[in-house]
Parts: sequence; structure tokens; C-alpha cells
Amino acid sequence: MGLRFTYPKRVVFTGVAVIVCGPLLGAIGAGAATTTTIANPPTTTTTAAAPQHVVNQPNLNTLSPHIVPLQGAGVQYQASQGVSGQGIGPDVPSFLSSPGGPYLYDSNGRIILMHGVNVVYKHAPYIAYPDPGEPWNFSASDAAKMQRLGFNVVRLGIEWQALEPGSGGPNQPQICTPGAPGNAHEWNEAVAERYLDHVAATVKLLARYGIYTLLDMHQDVYNQNFRGEGAPNWAVCTDNVPIVPKGGRWSNNYSNPTLQTAVAHFWANDVVGNLQGNFDLVWKTVAQKFRNDRWVIGYDPYNEPFSTETQTASESTFTGRLECFYIGKAHAATAYLANGAGALTCPAGDPDNGVIPSIQSVDSHHLTFVEPDIYWVTGGNIPSQLGPLPFKRIVFNFHVYCGDRSPVTGNPTDLLRCLQSEETAASEQEVVRLSMSSAYQSAGPAGLMSEFGATTSVALAGFDVEWAGLDQLSWIYWAWKYYDDPTGSSAEGLVEPDGSYSPVVSVLSRTYPQAVAGVPNSVIFNPFTGAFNMVYSPTEAAHGVTTVALAASQHYPNGWCAAVKGGRITSKPGATHLTVQAVGRPAQVYITVTAGGCPS
Repeated sequence: MGLRFTYPKRVVFTGVAVIVCGPLLGAIGAGAATTTTIANPPTTTTTAAAPQHVVNQPNLNTLSPHIVPLQGAGVQYQASQGVSGQGIGPDVPSFLSSPGGPYLYDSNGRIILMHGVNVVYKHAPYIAYPDPGEPWNFSASDAAKMQRLGFNVVRLGIEWQALEPGSGGPNQPQICTPGAPGNAHEWNEAVAERYLDHVAATVKLLARYGIYTLLDMHQDVYNQNFRGEGAPNWAVCTDNVPIVPKGGRWSNNYSNPTLQTAVAHFWANDVVGNLQGNFDLVWKTVAQKFRNDRWVIGYDPYNEPFSTETQTASESTFTGRLECFYIGKAHAATAYLANGAGALTCPAGDPDNGVIPSIQSVDSHHLTFVEPDIYWVTGGNIPSQLGPLPFKRIVFNFHVYCGDRSPVTGNPTDLLRCLQSEETAASEQEVVRLSMSSAYQSAGPAGLMSEFGATTSVALAGFDVEWAGLDQLSWIYWAWKYYDDPTGSSAEGLVEPDGSYSPVVSVLSRTYPQAVAGVPNSVIFNPFTGAFNMVYSPTEAAHGVTTVALAASQHYPNGWCAAVKGGRITSKPGATHLTVQAVGRPAQVYITVTAGGCPS
């Protein structure tokens, strides 16, 4: 995924000239069959002021692509003066697949790309759902705003403590006594169903606006006793050592020794309360609820899994325990870590079937989005050793944040160091994805960046979405709103309390392909002019139209021009989803969208 900083070059495709600068060069090059330079090409209309260059910071305007519209014989134009109707696009939702390689696919064999936001409410009732007048209210207005920004996915936070709150506090003998896992007697199906009805209400509302949902079992520092959220109080076992939360920033508690004890009992599953067994039961219940819902793309089993030992140890046993948690000890003989250390050895108390087979035992449709240990980059940027998982429908799901950020706002304190570290992390995620290649996914699972951002820095957010766009990587920004986040930072919300947008909306709201009937060779977008260029190769395996979401409300206030060569536009003028059907058997289809009118 690494980006290359080079001098500006002019790259020319058949029928389209594109001037590409800096890191965007690497995305182009696979598309040119012949070289045809357009004489005196029309310029694009700038719809947002180019940022002023600041010393020792990247000049974003210089590093952005300069795109001119298609021109010449065989080009179809469609001019739009404005939005005629928002709509949700022409695509019928389908269960997505991850057969191997970096992409997700729909039932028509088209590559699916997603842009979206996280919606995670970390206070009681631990879910954002339609409930007017309440701070956790997620309304039709929220969903409509997301739709207008071009988002098509929400990572929706759910929590174990809401699904299985149980009774009592930490260190109950009937839960925390060391021994063979048994029955914790904390499960109440009626409580879980009432909570899931609220979750379903949000999923249904998002679907009305053409937005998919990824269900995320969220946690930070395990439990509220450590100033976090996630696990219920009854699932906290500290060997009867009193819990004294650390002051300062909430994340200081990752070094709390009582937290180490509590999470160690969870990952080893070595107490009679059967912590992992209850967690798997909770996920099985969630999967049963949504197993037939095509607007749900899948499940994120555990947000940011961690063991505090990895903060200090250069190597640890945690990744092995994480992999055992995902698959279960009955499957350990056919699994191994990416470092080639041999077959896994799982803790004796681990369930035979981990969280993935528990989900798949009741749901044969949805994807499972697994995450690596959040500390794998500590002390030298070593890629995670998470290895192949012996199951179908796996997606590698990762987060990218830099360490040089304010502990209060989350904004970068050293922007260049942030950009360098996030580029390194992005490159290593591809290494991890490929290291997870299995018999079911020989080219590795698909990838998804499900968290990044939490900033008002246009430069930082813009850098992340630029490299993700060049790699045609789906992403989900953190976060939609701040929601008085106890384990977050004050600058994280895309939507401010007064309803206005953070400055990063200018780079997050983008014109991009949501469904590609072929292989996307090149996708580039200039957030300062609204100019978009795409080249794709149609394939026999993909059916239907290619769909491009147009960021009309942000980038085309005076209308736009869509142009296509090698295909025909099938959507109507003013539609916010441009649809293109290949004509004949073209080697490539070219698409541009530029602000303003079409060439005369």
C-alpha cells in the first residue's frame, strides 16, 4: 500500500489526459493502451479554495491530481445542473463475499467499495437508535446527511454489557474461581432481544437511505471499572485485587495491572464463569437475529483486541491466544501464526468452537471482520503475526492511528510524523492481509480500514483517504458524532453539536465507485476541484452496471459533467449515482466527472 513521493508527471490514457502529482502517481499506469494528448483541454471548475501551503507541512493542492474531462470521438457526455433527487442508487442489496484478494464482491460478481462512518454510543443504553429527545437518538436526519455525503456503510457499535448485563460486580466466586469453564447463569434471552430490537431499528433506518451496517462488538480497556466500556461487570476477574482506575487520559489504564489480570482471564478462559463461552453465545444470538438481513454486511467480533503484555514485550503469546479466540481449540491443528511457529496451542479452557464458528453455525451468509492486536506496531513496526483462519467469509479489518496526537483533541501534534507512521502502518496491513491467505482465500481475505481519523486535520484525514482510494480500499471514518465519548477525543466527530460539519468533510465526501462491473485499474479524485477519473476493465464474471456515487452536495454546487468512453451512461441527469454499462467488449471503460458544464 505504500505511497511514492515523486516529481509531477503527465500520464495520458486513450481519450483522457490526467496530470498527476506526488503520491498519486502510483495509482496510474495500468490503463494506457495508446497515448493521445488532448490539445487545449477544458479546465475544471474549482469549488473549494485550495489550501494555503504551510512551511514544513505537505502542500495538499500540489499533491492532488489534476484531471481534465474526456474528450474526442466516442465520448458520451451528460450534463447535470444540480441534484434532481437523492435516491439510494440502483443496486439491489445482496450478501457480500470475500473469495480471496483485496476486494469484496456482490452477488453479481461486481467489486464493492464502501465509504462510511462509525456510530458508537458508549453510555447506557449502549446503542444509538431512533429515540427522539435522547442523547443516543439516531434519526432519519442523521441517515439523510450520511446519504448526501455519499456514505454507504455504518460501523454500528453494540456492547456485551448490554446484551448480557447479568448481575453483581467483579470477582464473584461463582464466576471468577479458577477452574473448568461452566455455566455463569448470567444469560437472559429476553434482555438480549429487547436490546437487539433497538439495534434492528437503526439497521432498518440506515437501509432506507441505502446504507449498509457492519455490527461491531465494541470495547475499550475492557470494562467501565477501568474507565472504559464493553464487558459486563460480572465478567471482570482480578483475583480479588481491588480495582483502582488510573487518572489522566483514559488510555492510561491500558497499563493498569488489574486490567492485565482481568483480560488474561478472558483470553485464557480459565475461570468457572466461562467468559469466552458467554461471549460466543452473545454473538450467536446476534447472528441469529440478522442472518437474513441483506443490509448487514457482517460482524466485527471484538473491537481492538489487546493484552497489556504487548506494551512491554517485544514478542508475546497474545496473537496466538487471539487466533484461538477466533477459531476455537478444535481447529487449532489446522491453523498457525504467520511467523511459521507451527500449529497453534490453545489454552485448555478455550471453547472448542471460537467466535467465528459460533457465528457461522447459525449464519451462512455474512462476513466476519477480524481485527489484529492493537499493539502489534509497538517497538519497531512489526506486522501482526495473525495467520490463516480455516474458515470462509473472512475479512481483515484494521485501524490506522498515529501516536503523535493530542491526548485531548486527537489532532496531530507532529503532522509529518503522523503521515510517515500511518503510511508505514498502511503498508504493513497489506503484509498482514496476505499472510492470512488460506485454503478458502488463497490471495488473502479482503481488507477494510474500519477506523481512522478522529481529527479536524484536513491534511491527516485527506492523506488517509487518498492512499485508501489509490488502493481501492473501503474505509469507515471515526466517528460520526462525539457522543461525549468516554474513551475518545473531542475532535473526533464529523458532525458538530450544532449540526455543522468538521472541516474534514471536504476530503471525506468524495466521488467514488460503489460497484465496479470489472477490475478498477485506476480511481482518482481531487477534493479541491471535485474532478474524478476512473478506468476499469470489464470482466465476464461481473454483471450489471458500474455505479459511481457523486458527492454532489459538497463538490458540485453549480452542476457537473459526466463523460464516458467504452460504455454508456444509463442514469438520468441529476441522479446522485452515475451508472455506466460497458458497450461491446471494450478492454477498458473510462469515466470522468468534473464540476461545471460539459465541453461544447
